[in-house]
Amino acid sequence: MTAALRPAPASACPACVAAPLAEEVADARVPEAGEALLLSLPTIHCAACISAVERELARTPGVRSARVNLTLKRVSVDAAPEVTAAALAERLEAIGYEAHELDPGALSATATDKAGRDLLMRLAVAFFASMNVMLLSVAVWSGAQDATRDMFHWISAMIAFPAVAFSAKPFFTNAWAALSKGRMNMDVPIALAIVLALGTSLYETAHSGEHAYFDAALTLTFFLLAGRYLDHRTRAVARSAAEELTALEVPRALRIGADGAEQEVRVAELAVGDLIRVRPGARMPVDGVISQGASELDRSLLTGETMPVFAEAGTPVSAGEVNLTSPLVIRATAVGRDTSLHRMADLVAVAESGRSRYTSLADKAAKLYAPGVHILAALSFVGWYLYTFDLRTALNIAAAVLIITCPCALGLAVPAVTTAASGRLFRKGMLIKHATALERLAEVEIAVFDKTGTLTEGKPEVMNAEALPDDTLALAFGLAQGSSHPLAQAICDLAQARGLRPAQVTEVEELPGCGLEGMAGGRRLRLGRAGWIGAAAPEAGTASYLEVAGEAPLAILFHDRIRPGAREAIDGLKAQGIAVHLLSGDAEGAVEDLARRLGIEHWQAGALPEEKATRVAALSEEGRVLMVGDGLNDTAALAAAHVSISPATALDAARVASDIVLLGRDLSPVAEATATARKATKRIRENFRIATLYNVIAVPIAVAGLATPLAAALAMSLSSITVSLNALRVR
Repeated sequence: MTAALRPAPASACPACVAAPLAEEVADARVPEAGEALLLSLPTIHCAACISAVERELARTPGVRSARVNLTLKRVSVDAAPEVTAAALAERLEAIGYEAHELDPGALSATATDKAGRDLLMRLAVAFFASMNVMLLSVAVWSGAQDATRDMFHWISAMIAFPAVAFSAKPFFTNAWAALSKGRMNMDVPIALAIVLALGTSLYETAHSGEHAYFDAALTLTFFLLAGRYLDHRTRAVARSAAEELTALEVPRALRIGADGAEQEVRVAELAVGDLIRVRPGARMPVDGVISQGASELDRSLLTGETMPVFAEAGTPVSAGEVNLTSPLVIRATAVGRDTSLHRMADLVAVAESGRSRYTSLADKAAKLYAPGVHILAALSFVGWYLYTFDLRTALNIAAAVLIITCPCALGLAVPAVTTAASGRLFRKGMLIKHATALERLAEVEIAVFDKTGTLTEGKPEVMNAEALPDDTLALAFGLAQGSSHPLAQAICDLAQARGLRPAQVTEVEELPGCGLEGMAGGRRLRLGRAGWIGAAAPEAGTASYLEVAGEAPLAILFHDRIRPGAREAIDGLKAQGIAVHLLSGDAEGAVEDLARRLGIEHWQAGALPEEKATRVAALSEEGRVLMVGDGLNDTAALAAAHVSISPATALDAARVASDIVLLGRDLSPVAEATATARKATKRIRENFRIATLYNVIAVPIAVAGLATPLAAALAMSLSSITVSLNALRVR
């Protein structure tokens, strides 16, 4: 047992106290002239965090400016070339914020909510235009005739045509994209209804007709844009998880030349066989084998192993692992796209493309609805033309059929419900990111949980505290207080909880991969691994041993602290008939112990990232899978699952790969999310039935030629309000 870094400082923000501080920093890096440094800040939560980070960085010599993006949890720093990312990360960690460098070149342009602003602007134009045309239509409905009526119609046309051309562009674009590929979607009948409404209205206006559908076309556009904007607001703007994984790679490394001199080079310049020095606290830039040195590695984000792993000459290492205690020299065995981190990014990209093939309820409805509406409108046109031989009358009735069959209700059926359900889940601490996440969550039959950081907090706690006398615990406290090793911190937490003071221990020395030793009262103390102490290792679980000279070693047993709400989540899912599995990269003893404590019958230990994704794919053949995880080793499995959830404290790549983000520490909302999703899907199907029933009543009226523009506008509004009120029942 050994300390890798200094003890984690207290968080500077009360809202962030619950967020774990990972003890890692990026490799030292000298940026190009004029290049901004980009640091990820996973633990920032609020405006106070932004102020603290920007203020601290502004005080750093050489820093010209620093801007924090709370949504992306990043800070962009404009600094002089001599300022390194490692130095900035150290300053931020000193005030309580985890920070590690991202490679700007590996990320696409900063994601902004351009789509949301675009929809909102189009919605505003449609609303303004529809209200003005409605006011003009009041005069027509009130009995305006001849030249007065024509004037109002022409003014309405001048407002409607540019407004629709701008506001309805998303529907026209999507409709054309679908038709050009030989398929139908909900935007096809919408676009056709709008075009026909405007076309027939213009024709009627030019020939002094009594009725025009300018107001109905704008109202239709407004309601549908409202539904589209609600749908957009239910999910976060997410970037590709594969890009996030790639950005976590170390951008530079220290290569040792043939003369033994170190040179900082870009990772892209490394080749197989190169010798690379990795300093304490830095990530491995490539896959390789340790050539010189001994240290401990943090593999938790890659493999899920709870405790640091001892590594020495000959031990293989993977890109992304963190060197904790001593400098290492590694010989590269895989670089660039051949590294394990890149292979994981490729797995995520493949899994993401597979999930995109999911067909939403709205798309399924469109396959039935769109052809039916078009056939009905065509039959109405043909029937009325054969009956009257009046092209103008036949076109008017066909347009009325398309408008009054109300794509508004169908367009609102899904977003109205998802918005209401998302609001309910947000109040419970869950953020829905993906448009179809609720629909997929309602179909879940199997739930797969990661262990470390998901079901547990990744922090060990002493499990045999009652077997440790106060005087013995005080000795262990005296040794452990000088280390930031997770097991040492667990001993300190227990001693402080008992109100003990540490024993006076001198000559404290920490041996990498072994433990701590020192002197107390003239006796030598040692605290560390069983093999180093000379004790028998436990058959299961994790243990550290305290040896006082002349006495038998005393075992201090540990297990991982269970996350709040984990038991409630497991029990709630089981009560809904969902099978629960535990899939972890941790050691078998730790996984078996947790499965027993939580009552999980199906579990697997030692699973590598590829094995997790493969296991999720295998379970998908038995039923729809929900994956809940937080680490790099979970990203491929999260993307491969039918639907996925990650905690807000998860790594950026895991959060991006997931459909739903758990905002708090409590895991119990997971079970409520599945129940709410099932209710929401039920309401969506009810909304489709309401829209269908409305059409059964309204279509005969339209086909009979009785649907005036006023009737069409009122019918659309009534159906939309009915669907929205039904959606609110989810809340």
